[in-house]
Parts: sequence; C-alpha cells; structure tokens
Amino acid sequence: MKNHLEGLLSVHSAVFIFGLTALFSKFITLSAIEITLLRSVFAVIAIGVYIIYLKESLLLNSKRDYLIASILGFFLATHWVTYFHSMQISSVAIGIIALYTYPVITVFIEPFFHGERPHIKDILSAVVVLFGIYLLVPEFSIDNQTTLGVFWGVFSALLFSMRNIIHGRYFKAYPARHALFYQTLVVFILLLPFAGQIIPQVNQTQWLQLLLLGIVFTALPHTLFANSLLHLKAKTASLVACMQVVYGTLFAAIFLAEMPDWRTVIGGIIVISAAAYETVTSGKQVKS
Repeated sequence: MKNHLEGLLSVHSAVFIFGLTALFSKFITLSAIEITLLRSVFAVIAIGVYIIYLKESLLLNSKRDYLIASILGFFLATHWVTYFHSMQISSVAIGIIALYTYPVITVFIEPFFHGERPHIKDILSAVVVLFGIYLLVPEFSIDNQTTLGVFWGVFSALLFSMRNIIHGRYFKAYPARHALFYQTLVVFILLLPFAGQIIPQVNQTQWLQLLLLGIVFTALPHTLFANSLLHLKAKTASLVACMQVVYGTLFAAIFLAEMPDWRTVIGGIIVISAAAYETVTSGKQVKS
C-alpha cells in the first residue's frame, strides 16, 4: 500500500510539473531549437550527476546500444523542438492536445514493427482522434497559426510515438535515467551547431529560466515518472499522464490568459478520451 501511494504521488507530481513545463514555450523568448538545445545542457548535467551519485556506471553494454541511444536522442530532439514550436505559434492547449494523439498513433503503428496489422478498434480510435483534431483546426490553410500549431503538434506526437516504440523494443533493459541521460546528450550534440548563434543572445533572466526548465521541469519530472513505474502499472501511469492536458490548459489560462474556445475544449475531450480508451484496452491486451 505504501509503495502504491508513493507511485501515485510520484506520477501525479510528474504530470503536474509537465503541465507547467509547457508554459516555458511562451515564457522564454527564444526559438524552439534554442530552448531545446540549452534545456538539454542542464538536463544532461543534472541526470549525469544523479547517476554518479547513485554510483552507477554511465557506460552502455554494447556498441549497438549506443546506436539505439543515438536514434532515440534524434527522435527526442525533434519531438521537443516541434512540440515547443507548436505551442509558440498557436497556444499551449492546442500543442498539448495535439501531442496527446500519441497513444492512438502508437497503437496504430506499433503492430507494423511486429509484422502485424492494426486492430479494428485502433482504426476506429484513429478516426475518432481525426475528428477531434478536425475540431481544433479553424481552417485548412497554412496561413493559419492554429492550423500550423495542430500540424506540428501531431507531428511531434508521431516522433514521440516512434521514440517510445523503439525504446520499448530495443532499450528497455536500461533504467529510465540512463536512457534519458543519453537521449538528452544526443539532443545537445545534434543541436550544438546552433550554439554559436544562440549563446551570445541569451540574457541573465533567460539563463535562469533555462536552468529551471532543464533541471526542475525536465530532469525532475522524468525521474519522478520513472520512479512511479516501479510501483504502478504502466497503464495507470499513462492514464494519470492524460491529466497533463488539463493542467497545461488551466495553467495557460491562469498565467498566459489563453482561454480555449469551445472547439478546442470539445476536440480536447475527444482526443483525450480516445487516448484513455487505448491506454485501458492495450493494458487488457497485454494481460490476455
């Protein structure tokens, strides 16, 4: 019982912090690439120090694992950049709702990695999600910022799904902290060529914001979420994670005065309902 409560506290704390993380896309007046690069610097240092504190080795078991870690890092880098870019050009609510198409995207494409076909229910869930996304889009025009925000958010969800599938299939033998350490390290390396243009432009306030984003709002919630999985079923943690949409939208309304319209609210409810449904039913399939 104590372990279960610890797991619930960890996952709810992580999701609450993730909801606040989205606000940094608006608070920090830098591009999504710049934020992601500098965020990764502080995150990789914090996670590395934590692993050393635990007296664990930072080395991986094989050359193949370094290659997989690099691929995972590529997907994480592109996911972070497109996710923040989505919120910057539209709204926090739009970006988060679009991102939470990833559970449905995952169950729809993961069977292809096993030489299978998607189940009928997954196809129906995908259709439901498409309708929810349709409600988010005010007009199908690349000149509309909300439409572009939805596009980049869904694309970010696809990248996130690919990262999760590859991690679960090829890298799950490692603790989450090791996986995140190498992925954030690869993020930093991939975006390092932009450092010469970025660093001279960053002021003292932005450095403090980036420090908070990298440690308190990246390394900490990922560690908490990973800890929750030691005590909870993945299905339970994933369902609680859907609350990130509620938290993020609420915080954006309070701190940024971004009030979602009725189309965003209804579209969000449809998308999150489909995500929750897929999370529950996928858990049952694993049991069976």
